[in-house]
Amino acid sequence: MDRLKQLESFVSVATRGGLTAAAKAEGVAPAIMGRRLDALEARLGVKLLVRTTRRITLTHEGSAFLEDCQRLLTEFANAEASVSAGGVKASGHLRVTAPAGFGRRHVAPLVPRFHALHPEVTISLNLSDRVVDVRGESFDCAVRVGDMPDSSLVSVRLADNRRRCVATPEFVRRHGMPRHPNELSRFACLTLSSDASQTRGWAFRVPRTARDQERTLTAAGEDGGEELIYLRPGGPLDCSDGQVLHDWCLAGHGIAWRSTWEVEAEIDAGLLVPLLDEFAAPPNGIYAVFAGTKHLPLRVRLWLDFLKEQYGRPEFWGGRG
Repeated sequence: MDRLKQLESFVSVATRGGLTAAAKAEGVAPAIMGRRLDALEARLGVKLLVRTTRRITLTHEGSAFLEDCQRLLTEFANAEASVSAGGVKASGHLRVTAPAGFGRRHVAPLVPRFHALHPEVTISLNLSDRVVDVRGESFDCAVRVGDMPDSSLVSVRLADNRRRCVATPEFVRRHGMPRHPNELSRFACLTLSSDASQTRGWAFRVPRTARDQERTLTAAGEDGGEELIYLRPGGPLDCSDGQVLHDWCLAGHGIAWRSTWEVEAEIDAGLLVPLLDEFAAPPNGIYAVFAGTKHLPLRVRLWLDFLKEQYGRPEFWGGRG
C-alpha cells in the first residue's frame, strides 16, 4: 500500500473529523480509508486515532504526527509545483524588507513583476535602513547589502556589490585627487554616521610592501602580494542617510565611498569621477536573508529564485556585474 496515500488519508480523516467525510471527499468507501489507517498504525507500531461509532479523536502521538504529516505533504506539493508548469500555484502573503536606497532602485521595481507572475501572492515591501529583525518581525525575506555578520539566519548571495570612491570633477579641480588611500585624510570625506556595512571603515587593497607606510590603516588580511585594509576617513559632514550623502557628493562637498549601483549612472554622465579604483577592495555581496530552509513556503522559494535570476543578468545592472 502506498505510504504517501496512507499519510494523506490520515491527514484527511484527522482534519475532517471522520472516516465518512474523508472517504466522501476522496470518492472512496469508508472501509478503504479504515484499511489505510490500520496499515499506517501497524507499520508505525503506535495508535494515532481513537475511533468510536460517534467520532474520531487523535491520540497524543497522533497530534504530533499530524503536524509533521501536514508539513511533509505541503513540501511534497511545493516540490511538484516547482517542476510542473501546471502544478500548485504559489499563494499567500509575502513580506519583504530591504535597505531604503537599494530597495527603491532594485527591489521595488521587481515586486509588481513578481506579482504578475504569481497573481495569487500578495506582497508587502518594507524599506528601512535599520537592520530589521527578520524572525522577530515576521518577515519572509530581507535583502541586505554588505558583509553578513554571524547569524542564525540563512543567507543566499544574489550578486556582487562593488564600492568606489567618487567626487565631482569640480571638487577634483579645486582640491586635487588622492593617489593613495592614505592621502584621504587630507580631503573632505563624506561618511555615514550609522551603517552596518561601514562599521569597519572604507576598504582598500594595497601592496604589502607599503605596510610600514600605512600606520593609520588597520590590516584585515593578506592575499598574495596585497592586503585588505580599512580606513576611517573624516570630514566636516556626515549623515545617517545614504541618499543625502549621495546628494552632497553630487553638490561637490566631498569624496564619498559608494556602491557601484548608486553612482554608475552619474559616472557615465560625467557628473562624478571615480577615484582610487586601482586600490578597490574585492566586492562584498548582496544577499537574501531568511529565517531557515526547512518548510520554506513556495512563495518565498519562488521569490528567492526570481531575485537570483534577475540579479544574475548583467543587463539588470546596466551591463555591469
